[in-house]
Amino acid sequence: MGTGLSIPQLIAIWVLPILFAITVHEVAHGWVAYRLGDPTAKMLGRLTLNPIKHIDPIGTIVVPGVLLIIGGFIFGWAKPVPITWDNLGKPKRDMALVAAAGPIANLLMALIWALIAKIGFLIGNGLAWLALPMVYMGQAGIIINLLLMILNLIPIPPLDGSRVVSSLLPGPLAWKYNRLEPYGFFILLGLLVTGVLAKIMGPLIFGAQAIIAGLFGM
Repeated sequence: MGTGLSIPQLIAIWVLPILFAITVHEVAHGWVAYRLGDPTAKMLGRLTLNPIKHIDPIGTIVVPGVLLIIGGFIFGWAKPVPITWDNLGKPKRDMALVAAAGPIANLLMALIWALIAKIGFLIGNGLAWLALPMVYMGQAGIIINLLLMILNLIPIPPLDGSRVVSSLLPGPLAWKYNRLEPYGFFILLGLLVTGVLAKIMGPLIFGAQAIIAGLFGM
């Protein structure tokens, strides 16, 4: 996707899918935490679909923008929704549920974008001015949401997958595992720079894309 498109066209196609993917991901964390007894995100105004509340200038705008322009592996992040784990009724179990909410939200978003792309295909050439943006943005939405879902399931602290793993480990082992969190970003950056991250995620993303394409007959 994107062959023959100018940089402004690419940005126009990708900006909404990226903003929605990141925003819904963070809101899902906060909403599940709120339902499980922690009102922190709600009190701080983070249970909103207004992307401005969730944007990290570097992680949401600069990094994805540069990677999109140079044609690299798209990578980014938003401001994490604050969670006060002590407010949760069953912190160990609820930590896993809150963490899983983000990737699940991205999966649902990928399916919604697939539906939008399918509608674009069905509209066809008769309304090309409407159909083409729907198809392109739908495809972008599928990719970015699958990428965020799979990336966040990697069990490197503080990614969501690590929260789920931590909740399953015995207390002392979970404590040692969580001590990796200050180094998690550098581990992830190292995997990205060396190309290992793309080799791990690429087949998973393409496989998930193929499944969704099959479901929607695209």
